[in-house]
Amino acid sequence: MKTTVINQNEANKNAINDTKPTIVRLAVKGMTCAACVTAVSRAVEKLDGVDSAEVNLLTSEAKVAYHPKQTDIATITAAIKKAGYKASPADPEQADDDSGEAKAAGRRLIAAAVAAIPLFVLSMGNMLGIPFVALFTPWVFALVQLLLTVPVIVVGYRFYTVGFWNLFRGRPNMDSLIALGTTAAFFHGLYGVIMIYRGAAHLVHELYFESAGVIITLILLGKYLEAVSKGKTSAAIRKLAELAPETATVIRAGEEVTIPVEEVKIGDVIAVRPGEKIPVDGVVQSGQSWVDESMVTGESIPVEKGPGAKVIGATINTDGFLRIKTTAVGKDTVLARIIRLVREAQGLKANIARIADKISAYFVPTVLIIALTAAIIWLSAGRPFSLAMTVFVSVLVIACPCALGLATPTAILVGTGKGAEYGILIKGGAVLEAVSKIDAILFDKTGTLTLGRPEVTAVRAFAGFDEAEVLALSAAAEKGSEHPLARAIVAEAEAKGMEIMTLTDFKAHPGRGVSGRFGEREIVLGNEKMLQSAGIEIDVELARAFAVEGKTAVYLGVSGQLAGLIVLSDIVRPEAAESVFRLKMMGIKPIMVTGDNPAAANAVAALVGIEEVYAGILPDEKTDIVKNLQTEGRKVAMVGDGINDAPALAQADIGIAFGRATDIAVESAAIVLVRNDLLDVVNAIELSARTLRTIMENLFWAFFYNILGIPIAAGILHAFGGPLLNPMIAALAMSFSSVSVVLNALRLRRYRPRLQKPDTH
Repeated sequence: MKTTVINQNEANKNAINDTKPTIVRLAVKGMTCAACVTAVSRAVEKLDGVDSAEVNLLTSEAKVAYHPKQTDIATITAAIKKAGYKASPADPEQADDDSGEAKAAGRRLIAAAVAAIPLFVLSMGNMLGIPFVALFTPWVFALVQLLLTVPVIVVGYRFYTVGFWNLFRGRPNMDSLIALGTTAAFFHGLYGVIMIYRGAAHLVHELYFESAGVIITLILLGKYLEAVSKGKTSAAIRKLAELAPETATVIRAGEEVTIPVEEVKIGDVIAVRPGEKIPVDGVVQSGQSWVDESMVTGESIPVEKGPGAKVIGATINTDGFLRIKTTAVGKDTVLARIIRLVREAQGLKANIARIADKISAYFVPTVLIIALTAAIIWLSAGRPFSLAMTVFVSVLVIACPCALGLATPTAILVGTGKGAEYGILIKGGAVLEAVSKIDAILFDKTGTLTLGRPEVTAVRAFAGFDEAEVLALSAAAEKGSEHPLARAIVAEAEAKGMEIMTLTDFKAHPGRGVSGRFGEREIVLGNEKMLQSAGIEIDVELARAFAVEGKTAVYLGVSGQLAGLIVLSDIVRPEAAESVFRLKMMGIKPIMVTGDNPAAANAVAALVGIEEVYAGILPDEKTDIVKNLQTEGRKVAMVGDGINDAPALAQADIGIAFGRATDIAVESAAIVLVRNDLLDVVNAIELSARTLRTIMENLFWAFFYNILGIPIAAGILHAFGGPLLNPMIAALAMSFSSVSVVLNALRLRRYRPRLQKPDTH
């Protein structure tokens, strides 16, 4: 008999994993490089009850999935603090404002530069033969340099507290490299000051205080530039957050009261005057106006709003007075959801970023070994201690993996932020990476390739009637009905300026149509069965022809004879054919999956250029189609908008939903298209490809600097008669590598969608 021994801890973990974890976002202070990210991730993920920890260097946040029964936020933050960093819960709706961080970094830079610049001038003058040393005795000259170095080290104290803490815990990071290098340089100089005081005046040329002071200052310069760049990359979220008005005019006890928008409650009635922003999501209770919704939909033409119409917070009421009943506030509004999706996207990592984190975990210890080995080799070769010290400090400083840690998050931050600016919400770096591999894309038909609402496409008249009369009588019969076909007929009549008449003796015949009287005439409107029951014959071949084209015919009978018919169909989106063509040009195969009948599906497919069609498909069958394609080795995207699309959206490698889709569809999707524009499917793929390319470029430059810089810093050029790298130059190169990576990512800010929806107005 085989016996299975179950480890109790493993059993507990399995039991925990059966429940859905709680997600919390923490603001983490003190991270400076990829090694810091790894340290925080390890500290959190080793806790019992923690499933995962997504740590983002650029946004200084950690997204932790944990089980409250096993651990809590206090335990998690304590683990982060023990690792040498500070953590606190982040406000999920609060947009980052990096201006304070940039200002603080600027103040530290100025304070360090005030001492470092004269220190640099004195030391470089001494090296170049400028007789600054003649102004002092050797000991005073050395003492002045010491006194100028101390304030710089005080300003950069954090490099030492965090760096040595992580070093002693066996988790060295960038700060550890800086701390070791500058400490070695400082104590070498301090030893020189003591020896000069005791008479060794020649050591005045080998103090290396400037290495410690200028290195710290240059790194602070890099931190300042990074903080400024981070402010630019977060601009998209701040712009979104700033769209919302700060106050709302609430009607209470018959009077208008202005209150902060945070105090508005669901059910409150809000007064919005012409030119004001709508403060909350809601439904128009009274009034008529046009609302500019371009910030959400991308449509430049305002939308007419009347009683019963939904409105979105932060959109602009252009010319009428509205009273709006609040339906959503705070984190539940459309704007808050957009901000939340973007922030979550910026915190998620691509697989390529995880590789960089793993490399950085081994990179720092390797650099320490290289620095020590190089210094020992030079000493063993009989070279002076000062040269070995220069090599040791230069290797530590130039190898700081700051650029490596910034390579991926900067590009993801800018790319997802730029997408949000154009109504393309991409949920994370993993999505960006997966989009580049898509080779098949499935489209739902109704509401995706089509507008999702029937419209009148033709009016036919028979037996002496004219088209205007057929439309007018049909609209009179459908007046007041909520059926989509009825609303389309009435809307067509209103669009032509017709006055909608009223029938007498009105009767509804479920599943068939309606009947009534207009004056002395008997009116019958409906499908074939409706007219047949009234004894009116219709042309069966004509009806069949419309069905083959995927259209619906509504027949009008007047006083026992066929007066005409109205043809309705779900209109294909004007941008659908262009979108399909562009996808084909990219090598991506478009496929239609729809629950509609084959005739309607094939008619739409022919119009937009899709050859492969699955019609009459149930929701679970859509998922099966996705699975089958994945089994064939294809990377599949799914574009949909309804609840019935949600399972397929979740199953697909990339789910793409329209912004006006159901909440379930939006939550199931990896990309949300706020503007409900099919061309944005193509734009999202192109933006993802550009962002991924930028990540690859950033990683190349980050590794290139280190691969090229470390051997030079170790003295390989000097071994063959070339120059020895000065630690100050090493610090400048290290800072420049970080800044160049950020600047390369910021090039994505110039992105503009190449494809725009045709003007249909």
